[in-house]
Amino acid sequence: MSVQAPVHTETRPVGQEARGLRGSIRRHPLTWFFTLAFALSWAAWTPYVLSGNGLGVWHFTFPGGRAGSQLTGVLPGAYLGPIASALLVTGITEGRAGLRTWRARMTKFRVGLRWYLVVLLAVPAALTLASVALGGRGPALPSATILAAYLPGLLVQMVTTGLAEEPGWREFAMPRMQRRYGPLTATLVVGVLWGCWHLPLFLTQWGGGPHVAWTVPAQFLAMTLAFSCVMTWVFNRSGESMPLVMLLHTGVNNYLSIAWSDMFPSLKESDAALAVLLAATAAALVLLIATRGRLGLPRR
Repeated sequence: MSVQAPVHTETRPVGQEARGLRGSIRRHPLTWFFTLAFALSWAAWTPYVLSGNGLGVWHFTFPGGRAGSQLTGVLPGAYLGPIASALLVTGITEGRAGLRTWRARMTKFRVGLRWYLVVLLAVPAALTLASVALGGRGPALPSATILAAYLPGLLVQMVTTGLAEEPGWREFAMPRMQRRYGPLTATLVVGVLWGCWHLPLFLTQWGGGPHVAWTVPAQFLAMTLAFSCVMTWVFNRSGESMPLVMLLHTGVNNYLSIAWSDMFPSLKESDAALAVLLAATAAALVLLIATRGRLGLPRR
């Protein structure tokens, strides 16, 4: 008969595992996500805001003109904020299981061809109708060059804008917010915070420069609020498919960047933002009424 040696286990005082920074993140994951997303992005954007591309405090200008400077001045902060914060907080609060769930949503491509067709066709159709409603003559048919650049541009936007923002706002925040507050309140909160996250960029070439009128960011916040309703509906109805949500987001950016100005030469650049606001508001109202505020989330 063998005698088993006593097993020495480490004992901790009750509640010790919940103390410290990691304990605070585990108790308040949403608060920490939003705080880190803002802090990391805004800190990384500070050189761009202070440079010649923004306030002009620093005598340095990011190269590449308006478009090229955004890749080096804006994109690093966009990546450092939402997606990095989501991965960090998920890893601390849920460990490998949470990261596997995150990866499953991020790679959920199999949602049916009709969903991709709806998103690919509905975005340009809605923005075209909104632009016509604003007085845009035409619209002119897109040229062969625009048609050839449209899908490659969409893929680039998926890697930049889509991958930088949506893994945080929609993948991390929305499921947790919906479980706690319901779909409508969660959408409103995420929509406002998503819009406010962009605010420092309105001091730069990205948003109009340091002398931009206050109505421009206010209009942008209204758009993010309305568009978030559409994003939530697609997220819920597609079974939380992040590729589809990212495609919806980047479809708007891609249409405005590549096709809009050529299709509506009679409209001003500021009219593009109005077209997005008009289309997003109309779609949000339809979805809110049709779903009675549930935005595609099944009732338990």
